[in-house]
Amino acid sequence: MKFIAEIDVMPHKALLDPQGKAVTGSMSNLGLPSIGNVRIGKHVQLEVEATSEVEAREMVEKACKELLANPIMESFSYSINAQ
Repeated sequence: MKFIAEIDVMPHKALLDPQGKAVTGSMSNLGLPSIGNVRIGKHVQLEVEATSEVEAREMVEKACKELLANPIMESFSYSINAQ
């Protein structure tokens, strides 16, 4: 069975996000001063071949913990949908 995993990896809120800070500062230049506290992360989409959703979730968890996210600096969340 094929599943699509949508993964979001974001820096921990306690850590400085230089990209987010730069974008936040630029919002006023665009005439959007009411937009603030921008955080920038990454979005990853994976196609997973698995026998069940449980197995697909286990594989996605492993990929996130061991490769896609640095647990010291980042957190992740994901959703899985059958294809």
